[in-house]
Amino acid sequence: MRKGLNVFQTIGSLAAMTLLIAVCGGVVEIYAAPSQENGKMTDDDAVRLGEEFGIIVGPVDEEIQQELKMQKAEGVVVFEVIGGTQADLAGIKVRAVIKEIDKVEVRTLSDFGRALRRAMPTCNFTVGTYEPADPETQGVGGVMNFHFVGCKRD
Repeated sequence: MRKGLNVFQTIGSLAAMTLLIAVCGGVVEIYAAPSQENGKMTDDDAVRLGEEFGIIVGPVDEEIQQELKMQKAEGVVVFEVIGGTQADLAGIKVRAVIKEIDKVEVRTLSDFGRALRRAMPTCNFTVGTYEPADPETQGVGGVMNFHFVGCKRD
């Protein structure tokens, strides 16, 4: 009997890790989980998590690197901030480069996705960004700015 329980526990654990089952009106739908087994994160998965958070992101390009006088093209650039989202409420700006999420360094889209995936369930975390210098905004260009992300309340 004990061996049977271990087999079912193992099968249940594997199923829970790879599938999300939603029961809606008596109909069972099965969705494939994103490619995140063993901590793996694809660029597409990272972009989707960014959208869930409220930003459209991509890798840092040469233009952004030069504008912010960055030595290396590392981090994730924010191309758009979706209004009313956690990212918007935290004050994250367009053309900001995300370098850190909750004290975890971000160099690539995959780093961004893994750090955001860990931080979002906690609801309260920080996002460190470099932002273009602009006299009309309060952000200081060329230095790290920290944005507090709080729980979104209705």
